[in-house]
Amino acid sequence: MSLKKCDYLSREQLQKMHDLGQDRNAQRVLSNMNEYISHFTEERKKIYYLNAAGREMIQSEKVRKKTALVNHYLMRNDLYIHFERPSSWKNEIKVALNDMSLIADAAFISNKLHHFIEVDYKQSMSKNIQKIKKYRQLAALNPQFALIWVTTTPYRKKKIESLCEGLKGRVFLWDDIK
Repeated sequence: MSLKKCDYLSREQLQKMHDLGQDRNAQRVLSNMNEYISHFTEERKKIYYLNAAGREMIQSEKVRKKTALVNHYLMRNDLYIHFERPSSWKNEIKVALNDMSLIADAAFISNKLHHFIEVDYKQSMSKNIQKIKKYRQLAALNPQFALIWVTTTPYRKKKIESLCEGLKGRVFLWDDIK
């Protein structure tokens, strides 16, 4: 079910989510599930996803294959784990208010506050700027949300923090939440 919710997970992420213990035990558990999961290697890490038998077993229609965008998913999943897997977490959420709309990488509610998640893995800063402008429009109409970013470098973190000044939220470095 975790792979249905998160699309792709590394062994380390699965270990954290399911208390699989040491690497050897995690490898054994994942090996026992090879009828239902497939994997590929990205930066010397195995990345797992549901295969056809796994999708059928848990009634998932979303087909996943090897993708160059896997680090985007892994960053989002590390944030999901960091926030202790909120039950209200949803991926790829369309946010629309009046004539403004955008798609957040994820969203969840905590303490009656909507949190919108944005993942910055090699996305152009101009696209980030456009998205932040849309969030500013949203904040002008309804300021009851927090904007959470995860990015890859201290420079990008500082730049995004500067662009988000005045908005509720936080920017994380991926390395700090892994």
